[in-house]
Amino acid sequence: MPPSSRPFPRFIADASVEGRPYGRWEERLREAFATECTALASEAGAPLDPMTVKWFPDRSWGARVYVPATGRAAEPTTDEDGEQVLAEYYGWVSFDPGENADEPADLRARADFTDVTAEDNPDWKIDLNDDVIGAWRTDGGRGGELTLIWGLPLVRGAVAATAELEGETIDQSPVVDGRFTLIAVDAVRGFGDDIYLELKLWDRSVRELAAESLYAEGEPDSEDEAG
Repeated sequence: MPPSSRPFPRFIADASVEGRPYGRWEERLREAFATECTALASEAGAPLDPMTVKWFPDRSWGARVYVPATGRAAEPTTDEDGEQVLAEYYGWVSFDPGENADEPADLRARADFTDVTAEDNPDWKIDLNDDVIGAWRTDGGRGGELTLIWGLPLVRGAVAATAELEGETIDQSPVVDGRFTLIAVDAVRGFGDDIYLELKLWDRSVRELAAESLYAEGEPDSEDEAG
């Protein structure tokens, strides 16, 4: 086959292997995530309620395992319109898995929050979160942002999620317990117009159920978004 004119990296992350964390290991992950959320409590209006934390399937990239999470504030606060809102925290904990019988080490966490939630947006079909965790570079100054994406299908029957660049699938994940995690290059530059990811949900008959961009329409340069 001839060389590709668009050598986008495909399927660069390992599939989920650990399953949902539990026991003492879950406590360590939750503590790391909650600690990262503490600095946001004043701005969010209330601290994280640690017992609301939900874990998403882990994915591995760059010799680290990423475990995304979401959680709710302990109590509601009032937004600028005078409405009561319950902020949602979102982020991830990553770690060095070690080798053989080694204990996971070097836990790192990142968190943010939003008051724009699925409950207030019944038209949403996917509840998405994302964060840039690295970079992809190729010749001629071209490249993109390596992005961790995790979400909840809000439509019935979803069994798989894919990440696409201009119709080419570059990552995929099963929907496990109503949750999925993807790692894919986004905001690709240097191949003409900038190219942005599209996330899709599929049912058992490989029928498309929903499609969503990581960006609000007309705002491709906005920062990480929830939903």
